[in-house]
Amino acid sequence: MTDSTGVSGQVAETVADEAAAARIAVIDLLGLLAFGELSAFERLATDARMAPTLVDKIALARMAAAEFAHFEAVQEHLLRMGVDSEKAMGPFVLPLTLFHNLTAPADWLESLVKVYVGDNIVADFYRETASVLEPDARELVLDVLADTGHAAFAVERVRAAIEAHPIVAGRLALWARRLLGEALTQAQRVAEDREALTGLLAGMGDLQALADMFNRIAQAHAARMDALGLSA
Repeated sequence: MTDSTGVSGQVAETVADEAAAARIAVIDLLGLLAFGELSAFERLATDARMAPTLVDKIALARMAAAEFAHFEAVQEHLLRMGVDSEKAMGPFVLPLTLFHNLTAPADWLESLVKVYVGDNIVADFYRETASVLEPDARELVLDVLADTGHAAFAVERVRAAIEAHPIVAGRLALWARRLLGEALTQAQRVAEDREALTGLLAGMGDLQALADMFNRIAQAHAARMDALGLSA
């Protein structure tokens, strides 16, 4: 004869464990996003020094300010969850810092390609993952990832540079491919280190669903390369 009290207790424990794992996954995702936005602010402010004109410098400074505002929005959400933002970001400081150190742009054009191509690869991953989040967290992620003017600014400047000096296209295409490779490598390392994030991805569906997600990210990358006038 089955002990109904024991069974119900096990069910309750399982539900509690699943809820705890889901919370950790959301905290991880938001911690990753928060540090990503903080890094974007820092990087754009630094890249502004390479801007060839005052107009370009102001544009990048404005984008940097928008990224910091996004960081603050994620930080406030974490605080409402009762989570210290520094602790949430902590596990991702090393891999993201390593990625940015390995992909430090050598000049103005490389910095623009990194803003447009590199940052958007990561943003696509966040948008895809947001589909399995609760409505409030999903809305936050999508709001934070809203374009702050990066796209049109980068496309206009890079295409103009290629038109003026076609020889730079090959170098920038190789740079964009390197950005893609490094981004995927670091994403894999983060997933391996953070089981909760891996579980969140698993919750998106079967292997085919995950394959479809990465295919959409690859297609979006190819479309951006085309917009820049570069080969994927």
